[in-house]
Amino acid sequence: MDFKSETSFNWLYSKEISKAKDLARAAQADYLWNKKRKYSEELINIKDNDSWNSDLRDTARSASALAIAGTVYEDVEKWILSKQLDRSWNNDVYDTAYALIALADMGSYNPDGCRWLVENYGQHWEHPGTTALIITALIKQELIRHSEQFIDFIEDRTKWIITQRENDKAWKTLATSNLVIQALLLAGRKDETTIPLKWILSHMNSNGSWGKDEGEINTTSLSLISLWQYGKAGSFRR
Repeated sequence: MDFKSETSFNWLYSKEISKAKDLARAAQADYLWNKKRKYSEELINIKDNDSWNSDLRDTARSASALAIAGTVYEDVEKWILSKQLDRSWNNDVYDTAYALIALADMGSYNPDGCRWLVENYGQHWEHPGTTALIITALIKQELIRHSEQFIDFIEDRTKWIITQRENDKAWKTLATSNLVIQALLLAGRKDETTIPLKWILSHMNSNGSWGKDEGEINTTSLSLISLWQYGKAGSFRR
């Protein structure tokens, strides 16, 4: 699979990024590909005491990106944990999944939150993107090493998510496809990600970005992260 990242990063570096979500995604992509590593400092600069905007998802994404790059804030970890109530975060699947992913990236493990995700999973969450986030959270939390409950759940949901590809290519949108690819790679199913990644590459804009119009920062960063993770799981020419 041929891919050269320079054009995509040149597009990314040409953009002024101010939102925490976009900065977090860009910082992770930039760090993984060992480029300028400019976004981590910008992300730190907009940290507001112990969180980002007092927003759980912004804080979780930002904490994850920085932790992957080697910077962990204990006050952020405590802030995220302080928002957990009755095992979940806001009784919300997305808040809970992102919180668990961030905690795992920071080296903190939370079995209660993982059990809440598994025990409450049902048809209302049966969407490829949602399920991918849950799979990612459970694998990163490493509880599958200790519990058959989580092993069986991940295997079952991984098989299901693979059947949801549209036209035997990918999953409806670029963002959803990237989240699913990243979850499948974590689950050791690289063989199921090659065709979807080729589909993602086929949707790259001429300027090196991904997304509608002339490109979107979040979608471009997610695509770069997926491509890097695919390369880490095997080899392809960059």
